[in-house]
Amino acid sequence: MEGQRVPAITFRTRKDNQWMDVTTNDLFGGKTVVVFSLPGAFTPTCSSTHLPGYNELAPVFKENGVDDIVCMSVNDTFVMNEWMKDQQANNLTVIPDGNGEFTEGMGMLVDKTDLGFGKRSWRYSMLVKDGLIEKMFIEPNVPGDPFEVSDADTMLSYINAEAVKPKVVSLFTKVGCPFCARAKEMLSEHGMDYEEIVLGKDITNRSLRAVTGAMTVPQVFINSKLIGDSEALAAYLHAS
Repeated sequence: MEGQRVPAITFRTRKDNQWMDVTTNDLFGGKTVVVFSLPGAFTPTCSSTHLPGYNELAPVFKENGVDDIVCMSVNDTFVMNEWMKDQQANNLTVIPDGNGEFTEGMGMLVDKTDLGFGKRSWRYSMLVKDGLIEKMFIEPNVPGDPFEVSDADTMLSYINAEAVKPKVVSLFTKVGCPFCARAKEMLSEHGMDYEEIVLGKDITNRSLRAVTGAMTVPQVFINSKLIGDSEALAAYLHAS
């Protein structure tokens, strides 16, 4: 399909509890768009890796000329919308190809009746410019659900091999902790997205000690390295 136009399809979607038709021209006309298509919402690889990877790197894609990132699956709009909420995938546009028409037009509709799925999409990604398919990354035709080439890193490397990826940040906090609030403020000031793990809600004191070796919060990790508390974070950010 490289060098060809995407199929002309109208998708039935729901937004703000109202039906809304979205056409392929709405999605791709005059835009540079990355699409990744997958077998199903809420399925393991799609939820743990495929969608989160694109959602996390969405700001970098946009810095490198991508207007939108579309996640497509042969699911209905209600399922896709709930999956987006569950995944907190606010950086993506989810499109339900409920009847499989777009996927069939792409030659990517496959039979997964052995799993009770019926007709679904083969896993792939593509770069589309003004409706014209420039590049596709299609998973190899092997049994199972291969996930080797349609990931966000592969697509970003194709667009710009020198693109700088954001640092992966997590911090342990507890409610009402002023030092935790300061750590989050510093991260935000430096434009660093983070995942917050709340003591007493997400983890216990035992887990905090087991992971960080400390008994106090915040404890900040950046790219799998323990930075430490708010003072250590301040020193790290100043040195950076």
